[in-house]
Amino acid sequence: MSDSIAVSVEELRHRYGEREALRGIRFSVSLGEIFGLLGPNGGGKTTLFRLLATLLPVQSGRATILGLDVASESRAVREMIGVTFQSPSLDGKLTVLENLKFQSLFYGLTGTPARQRIDELLARLGIGDRRRDVVDSLSGGLKRRVEIAKSLLHQPRLLLLDEPSTGLDPGARHDLWAYLEKLRQEQGTTILVTTHLMEEAERCDRLGILNLGEIVALGTPEELRLSVGGDCLTIQSLNPDQLTDQIESRFQVTPRRIGDALRIECPAGHELLRDIVAAFPSEITSISYAKPTLEDVFIARTGHRFWESTPA
Repeated sequence: MSDSIAVSVEELRHRYGEREALRGIRFSVSLGEIFGLLGPNGGGKTTLFRLLATLLPVQSGRATILGLDVASESRAVREMIGVTFQSPSLDGKLTVLENLKFQSLFYGLTGTPARQRIDELLARLGIGDRRRDVVDSLSGGLKRRVEIAKSLLHQPRLLLLDEPSTGLDPGARHDLWAYLEKLRQEQGTTILVTTHLMEEAERCDRLGILNLGEIVALGTPEELRLSVGGDCLTIQSLNPDQLTDQIESRFQVTPRRIGDALRIECPAGHELLRDIVAAFPSEITSISYAKPTLEDVFIARTGHRFWESTPA
């Protein structure tokens, strides 16, 4: 494996009984990169996250973290990674400081080194004045900062974040990502994020889009948007099948049926929008025009909307 690769996943598969949650996925994450796994619930993100965090056994394929095999060197892998779970892992009845002290013991951090590391993280995350607050009294954003502090106590080289913005308001989400960027720049930490939020995905250096256990697209957010190949028109009609035939016959363009709507991807979409409205004004109930988004990439690669996936 290249010295520049932090995470390598090769033909990884995982089953829960008859249900195949991961279907031979393959990707890599470079050192110092913020890499996102974007997909709807049921797409396979959490299963992959749990495999990389050594919480599930590898059934088929291979995954390595910083050159260590996740299956055969899981103990060494756990020493190299920090993990923030989607579900809260703090003890709400304890103070911030008590939570961090107990976590530090798991990594053999005690005495002065532990106190110094806790003080450093509390200061960096802007929660030094909350160290004696009971966790249940904190806002969602402050709790998330404590969760991240827990995962960073042992100075991991790779940070795994499962839906890190869960429960956060927009301001707290912005602050969280500002800190992750600072962490990457100042300490070279590699960060792997699972998310179903388009805004969060846009902040990543590169993305793998997961759908039904498969990576359907891989690249930078800009590369993925450009791959759609033009503007996006979304058309609502009381008779979408008839309108599809009319548009195809008149303009030699085949709309894609997405639920109750028709979608067309084409260059100079504003001109086609004008011509379609002029040609079929009575058949159209609404029509919209937009530049491609990451959701458009998802639709282009899967044939359905982001939230219309059937869980794998």
